[in-house]
Amino acid sequence: MTGSRTDDALVLGAVAYDAKVVTIWDGFQRWFAERGFAFDYVLYSNYERQVAAHFDGAFDVAWNSPLAWLQAERVATARGCKARAIAMRDTDQDLTSVIVTKSGGPIRELQDLRGKTLGVGAGDSPQATMIPLQHLAEQGLVAERDFAVRRFDVLVGKHGDHVGGERDAARALMAGEVDAACMIDGNHLVFLNEGTLSRDGTRVLTQTGAYDHCNFTVLDGLPRGDDAAAKIASFTEFLLAMRYDDPAVRPLLDLEGLKQWRPGRTSGYRLLADACDRFGWLDPFLRQMGAA
Repeated sequence: MTGSRTDDALVLGAVAYDAKVVTIWDGFQRWFAERGFAFDYVLYSNYERQVAAHFDGAFDVAWNSPLAWLQAERVATARGCKARAIAMRDTDQDLTSVIVTKSGGPIRELQDLRGKTLGVGAGDSPQATMIPLQHLAEQGLVAERDFAVRRFDVLVGKHGDHVGGERDAARALMAGEVDAACMIDGNHLVFLNEGTLSRDGTRVLTQTGAYDHCNFTVLDGLPRGDDAAAKIASFTEFLLAMRYDDPAVRPLLDLEGLKQWRPGRTSGYRLLADACDRFGWLDPFLRQMGAA
């Protein structure tokens, strides 16, 4: 699929981080079709390829991770166009990450992490690596200077859109292989409920500030068809009109982990942007895209 696409459908780009992704977008395709709106999607194996393809005009709207949003925003600025977040899930807003340690162990406060080993998720996970390491750096604890980091690199390229790396870090904590582990607050509750973490044997050492997660991203200023803006406006209107009590759409919203779509906002990416600026995590991709 290229920028010369001539069909009338609005096309979404998304990353195949899990088999359920096909079920989700096939379901949305049927839902839109029943309302007379032509919708299609194309899947990518990783966000870097997806972001690059968006700038090549391969699709109209990207379902971006928070890191992919920053990548798109920085490249857009360098190329003289504008990235815009048009919608996001209610569950994408005001999230936090936690660092968990064993109860009754030697780590009682943040400074006790000095000389210890911290388990994190994949290296490109905003929630289980980037934001927690930025949080610690703000407290004067710098990774690989003040403490060792053990990364659980599950599905690198998918920006932590899964629980694999976080669950492995939690397991390593319980096995005594690391002294503390990072995870998003929602997964912390999951790990407690499923028994990966012990309720009585672990505790939250610290919690990050609030941040936002995924969004639907569009790029303004790229050459597109004359009706592109109208299609994007209709797509956004349909999304925001979805209701959780609609039996046709409710299973899809459950799979995607939301009850309501909300207008997009970008104020919740400051913590991740600060982390990327401190540690230079965006630099390799920006150089690849000629945007450094």
